[in-house]
Amino acid sequence: MDKKIALLRDKINQANLGGGQARIDSQHKKGKLTARERIHFLMDDGSFEEIGMMVTHRSTDFGMEREKYPGDGVVTGYGTINGRLTYVFSQDFTVFGGSLSETHAEKICKLMDMAMKNGAPLIGLNDSGGARIQEGVVSLGGYADIFYKNVQASGVIPQLSAIMGPCAGGAVYSPAITDFILMVENTSYMFVTGPNVVKTVTHEEVTSEELGGASTHATKSGVTHFACANEIEAINHVKKLLSYMPQNCEEIADHLPYETADENRPQLNTLMPENASQPYDIREVIENVADTESFLEVHAAYAENIVVGFARLAGRSIGIVANQPAYLAGVLDSNSSAKAARFVRFCDCFNIPLLVFEDVPGFLPGTDQEWNGIITNGAKLLYAFSEATVPRITVITRKAYGGAYDVMNSKHIGADMNYAWPTAEIAVMGAKGAAEIIFKREITAAENPEEKWLEKEKLYSDIFANPYRAAERGFIDEVIEPAQTRTKLIKAFKMLENKVVNNPRKKHGNIPL
Repeated sequence: MDKKIALLRDKINQANLGGGQARIDSQHKKGKLTARERIHFLMDDGSFEEIGMMVTHRSTDFGMEREKYPGDGVVTGYGTINGRLTYVFSQDFTVFGGSLSETHAEKICKLMDMAMKNGAPLIGLNDSGGARIQEGVVSLGGYADIFYKNVQASGVIPQLSAIMGPCAGGAVYSPAITDFILMVENTSYMFVTGPNVVKTVTHEEVTSEELGGASTHATKSGVTHFACANEIEAINHVKKLLSYMPQNCEEIADHLPYETADENRPQLNTLMPENASQPYDIREVIENVADTESFLEVHAAYAENIVVGFARLAGRSIGIVANQPAYLAGVLDSNSSAKAARFVRFCDCFNIPLLVFEDVPGFLPGTDQEWNGIITNGAKLLYAFSEATVPRITVITRKAYGGAYDVMNSKHIGADMNYAWPTAEIAVMGAKGAAEIIFKREITAAENPEEKWLEKEKLYSDIFANPYRAAERGFIDEVIEPAQTRTKLIKAFKMLENKVVNNPRKKHGNIPL
């Protein structure tokens, strides 16, 4: 028995070494952790239980049968994060560059099946050179198996992807299907075709970082939701992100203990500029309304005219969508609409109530927007809100113009409660443009057209550029002092916590993609 136990321990030690000490040292020199080190920092101490440690590849081509490593380039298993059951796979770059083989894929698929059966989140720590070319089509089939299971798990359990190294070719599509992607600056990248292929086909000279680095995807493409300075920051971000989510679609996120206090926020009464054209930072509103330091912004550097993220309100996890007047005046455009729509759908998947702060002058005009599908992209956000069955509350802080008023969680598309500040302006368009259209003849015929225009602009503003017409119609449930916002929202979300919506029976809708 002693010999057999010694053999077992030897195999475990061999598996823990991955591709060997030299390759581990190489990983460290690049500023990267190993697959097992990442799991160590992610999971609660001593909680991780590995599955499939002894798995090896089955390939016999190109001399592969002479080079085998226990685990075959991916560490899979389960444990807890802050006491919550979580499944994790961590690709090991020291074994064949983390490349995906048939057995590597089988390990991940087995883990995904377990996560779905047991209703717990799945976290992927990606560090892979792509499909293992020595295995040909079976490695490609392995990727497709993973993609299929990603789709089956979508909306059932939260799926988070942390990109810790290269992620190229077919490897990018699994993270793209998951709910959130995190990348590490300077050591991780994602692209379908690498710099060499790009140069061959298009003659463009581009580095891996420029083509698909964390900064590129955080600011230009919007592929990644978070760009982190290093791997430890990325791992801590995963933990924080997970804290706002439930285990699965049948549960709700944990409510943190909260003692009711004075919820009045008098500073909100003086936040709004006197001039309606002057910008302000909507994050100041969010931070005054949400629990202290609870706001976690998502996609912070992409489509900055809309702000989305998670927060807590009296200990309750909520999703926030807010127009940002400090960037492009808060207009909706193609990128911001798609960004917000994706976030809204995630929150609805996992029973996270939605809070909308609205200050939107309309949709961004121009040929670039029209030719790049502002109609379809704007419809995505409209569809996402209309489809959502979670508690939904809107607070109009200032402008709510045109079709953008409808899209931003209006009463007409199913919002449960709609509040407005006294500074709210709810109209088809701004008073200046409206006066020019309605009173065009009078302005043209006047002795002093400019003076007449200002007179008619004030008339339109007095009639429509306020929240009271909408309140008279019941489109606004209550006009409130800004200082009362937090108090009202806490009570309203509490009132809505048992909300049930019975939708028409259907297979699924056809969102305008």
